[in-house]
Amino acid sequence: MVDGDANSYWESANGAFPQWVQVDLGSARTVGRVVLKLPPSSAWGSRTQTVAVQGSVDGGSFGTLVGAAGRTFDPASGNQVTITFSAAQTRYVRVTVTGNSGWPAGQLSALEVYAS
Repeated sequence: MVDGDANSYWESANGAFPQWVQVDLGSARTVGRVVLKLPPSSAWGSRTQTVAVQGSVDGGSFGTLVGAAGRTFDPASGNQVTITFSAAQTRYVRVTVTGNSGWPAGQLSALEVYAS
């Protein structure tokens, strides 16, 4: 997910939920928004993934930043979802996927983390 290619993506094991992917920001930072993307290709039909966002300052103990909810990825709007939440200090940001209406696995081509 750091190759700069919007068409490459991470996919978890099929049929094995929950699955997660996380990013290490290098040090604790104030974060308040994540953007999740799938490949923009029209070959990727609309789908809803159930995702939660968690944060941790030490990589071991995670707290919920945003609870699990269905997020719709639609090719007509660039196949991306923006999730905002109350600003929090965290070093590790984890996105947990517990369902996907388009494929039996978690899928992401980009995970972007912002201050707000």
